[in-house]
Amino acid sequence: MTSPRRFVVIGAGPAGLTAAYELARAGHPPVVVEKEATVGGLARTEQHQGFHFDLGGHRFFTKVPEVKALWREILGDEFLRRPRLSRIYYDGRFFDYPLKPWNALSGLGPWQSVLVGCSYLRWQLFPYRVEDTFEQWVTNRFGRRLFRTFFESYTEKVWGVPCTELKAEWAAQRIKDLSLWTAVRSMFLRPQTTITTLIEEFDYPRLGPGMMWNAARAAVTARGGSVATASEVTAVERDGMRVRAIVTGGNGAGPERVHRIEGTDFLSSMPLPDLVLRLDPPAPDAVRDAAAQLSHRAFLTVCLVVDAPELFPDNWIYIHDPDVRVGRIQNFKNWSPAMVPDASRTSLGLEYFCNEGDDLWSMPDDELVALGRREVAKIGLARAEDVSDGCVVRVADAYPVYDASYRDHLATVRAYVDRLENLQTIGRNGLHRYDNQDHAMVTGMLAVKNALDGERHDLWSVNTEQEYHEEIQTPVVDGALDAALARVFGKIDRTAFGVAVGAVVGLVLMVATLVLVVRGGDVVGPHLGLLSQYFPGYSVTLGGSFLGLGYGFAAGFGAGWVFALVRNATLFVYGAILGRRTGAGPFGRFLDAI
Repeated sequence: MTSPRRFVVIGAGPAGLTAAYELARAGHPPVVVEKEATVGGLARTEQHQGFHFDLGGHRFFTKVPEVKALWREILGDEFLRRPRLSRIYYDGRFFDYPLKPWNALSGLGPWQSVLVGCSYLRWQLFPYRVEDTFEQWVTNRFGRRLFRTFFESYTEKVWGVPCTELKAEWAAQRIKDLSLWTAVRSMFLRPQTTITTLIEEFDYPRLGPGMMWNAARAAVTARGGSVATASEVTAVERDGMRVRAIVTGGNGAGPERVHRIEGTDFLSSMPLPDLVLRLDPPAPDAVRDAAAQLSHRAFLTVCLVVDAPELFPDNWIYIHDPDVRVGRIQNFKNWSPAMVPDASRTSLGLEYFCNEGDDLWSMPDDELVALGRREVAKIGLARAEDVSDGCVVRVADAYPVYDASYRDHLATVRAYVDRLENLQTIGRNGLHRYDNQDHAMVTGMLAVKNALDGERHDLWSVNTEQEYHEEIQTPVVDGALDAALARVFGKIDRTAFGVAVGAVVGLVLMVATLVLVVRGGDVVGPHLGLLSQYFPGYSVTLGGSFLGLGYGFAAGFGAGWVFALVRNATLFVYGAILGRRTGAGPFGRFLDAI
């Protein structure tokens, strides 16, 4: 090597290979070790009988220009531009997602839709003051009824814990900026800003995401680096707070497969608990205990080959039905036709979320394939007799779990790991953070800048949106003040508030009319009937109840819209006066949002 520094990268997923690529390009070819036999981590592509399977379905979409440029630099013209089609299967029906007006209304029904609107209004007016759990975060943005309908069963299937125990940080990262109103508004209007959860198109490598990471591996080795697969790190040797070497192999692998790799700089994307527990000499007991409490959710993909040219048009379908165990179904042919070697057949990936060692994880492969065959038939996506082949791929440390105690344990581990002078943790597992593929790549890029250019990027602060640049550089007190101001003085959407108030007023008037009609009598509803002076044609009759629904909605919408307008204007003037007096940066930015 021409450089006196020797970089060792643990893990050949998106974060590790991105860091390795950047290092090799800068003239510091690294040594990369990977536990699995294939590079790409969770974004790898598996093969079975010529069929390519993506573990999870990886859209290549990003708001980070550097990541987009790197994708193109590595893979060139091998990308396909793909339309997104995904649906939710719930209660025997399929719902388009993102929402489409008539599909959503016909699926839920008018009565359920009104109740969803009422629930949304109730939680907009009286939200949880503290958003500590996933349930609280989603309820504040969608209402309790929609949370229980669409979010609760699927989320608990994915994580295996009640939504009251799952921390709000997961929702804040995965569905940031999305609320019921933004989802409904997107049904009718093209949003002015891109909400990642609702993107309608994305890029995809012709042969799956593994194509990207195999190309990255080839580029690293072409520049003098090395990438060793099937090389699990069993020990991380340190001298004080400085890492000297890693050991791969061991655990019965035989002495010929044990390798000790020395280095001057280390980047690790292996699961954070494993890193801490394999330090030699060991970390303090309190740190090891905290690391042992950080958990991951595993998942397995049952890959089915179906003897049918077309099954359904979706890229993937979310399965919210508690009567089946599958959580999500990928249709790989709709991601890229090249994923299937025979156009007369289709390949599906059935994703089952589990814990390492539980009944699903331990189930023999043939039984899992049989389970998948039964469940696609039960849902109605394919006939069981058309499933001609299958295989199973298991992933142990797929999703860092944000349970009730993870925050304190992670803080303890982070405080210790940050003291390691020449080691940086990167990626989803290295930071125990539920990042997307592109943001895992960003952590690898920034880690290289820290090592080579002496920059001081806080990798733990890299978020799931492009605004992570500002979040890294903005003092914590500013961010806290911004959040507090937004919560206290948040702008009310006039149209959304009007729709919510109108739905409640119309429903109340309709129900009140129907109650009086059912009671009957010589003179039905003499007092309520006075509304006919303001609402032409209204009467306390069955037909009048529907007119009352319409009139009530119109009146309530107008009142709600005007109230929101006056309230927003009042807060704007008051905020402008305070902003002029204080000149505070955070408050000024907050005023821009109003």
